[in-house]
Amino acid sequence: MKKICFFNSSNFWGGGEKLHLENSKAFRNKGYDVTIAAHQDSELWTRAQAEGFKTFAVQVGSTSFLNVFKLLRIKSHFQKEEIDTVIFTTSQDLKTASIAAHWAGCQKIVYLRGLAIPIKNSIVNRYCMNTACTHLIANSKETKRTMLLHLDKHIPSDKIGVVYHGIDEKLLEADGPPLPQVIERAKENGLILGNAGRLTEQKGQKHLIEVAKILKAQNQSFTLFIAGTGELEAELKALIQEYNLEKEVILLGFVADMEAFMRSIDVFLLASSWEGFGFVIVEAMAKGKPVVAFDITSNPEIISDGKTGLLAEHLNIDAFITKTAQLIEDDILRTEMGIAAKQSVVDRFLIDERITELEAYILDK
Repeated sequence: MKKICFFNSSNFWGGGEKLHLENSKAFRNKGYDVTIAAHQDSELWTRAQAEGFKTFAVQVGSTSFLNVFKLLRIKSHFQKEEIDTVIFTTSQDLKTASIAAHWAGCQKIVYLRGLAIPIKNSIVNRYCMNTACTHLIANSKETKRTMLLHLDKHIPSDKIGVVYHGIDEKLLEADGPPLPQVIERAKENGLILGNAGRLTEQKGQKHLIEVAKILKAQNQSFTLFIAGTGELEAELKALIQEYNLEKEVILLGFVADMEAFMRSIDVFLLASSWEGFGFVIVEAMAKGKPVVAFDITSNPEIISDGKTGLLAEHLNIDAFITKTAQLIEDDILRTEMGIAAKQSVVDRFLIDERITELEAYILDK
């Protein structure tokens, strides 16, 4: 394993794409020759070039694996650049990248899955995962469970490894860039609650607005900042106006400096209905912030309930409100949980250790 291509054709920027770039940098730091295949109009492409990576433009859709000419183009690139290892994370890239890499004779073809949702039991998926891929790696135990849900009769459980994602040790530092002024001003009105993610049904920001509505009725002093963009933006704005929460809930849009955002908040809230691996949780914990989330999917693998954060029954908004209010009201508890959260990141989620684990798993199998 000498020349690696990290392959991600998504044209949006999210936790998965950020992790893709961080993994690329970590493997490059280990001395590997790394290329990033990305959509030319994506944030990943822009950042990859800014970081000095060799880049390869790809546009992949759900049926691109049926386009022989596209497959042959990607195959030719792998062969021309003498790529021996291809690593990809998305479902659409599983099909296209794995087939092209298999045709190219790449030695290591790695599906690093980050979605904790079941995979369809189709001939194509079985071929890609059993024949084309040499390695299947889940980013959590929950992701592995869902990978096998419909494919347990076709894919041996021991073929799927579990390697958690890691975070750069530099993010543990307390100091950094200036905090956003809008958040600094809001500190005068109480605690800062934060959420970050795409504005989608899966991420559950609507639930957080319901939480804010009740917290306001309870006379809690807070401001909730939601970072991210997505298809629900207009709907969320309308809901904020309907509940007269314009001062309590602020949609920040896309936030480039997530480190500064996490430093600026007091408590991180996650209302997702599922997460393959809640990297954003780890980002918050790295800054010493306790987290309130639903007790589902991989969340309890990251959050130690009652120690590094609080977990509420899925979609039990009353329980979520109670746990959030507990952290707003109890300064000591909030501080103790924040310290424990940061230590948990040090113990379990530093990128150098996780990359070493990932590297060893790929090389050993």
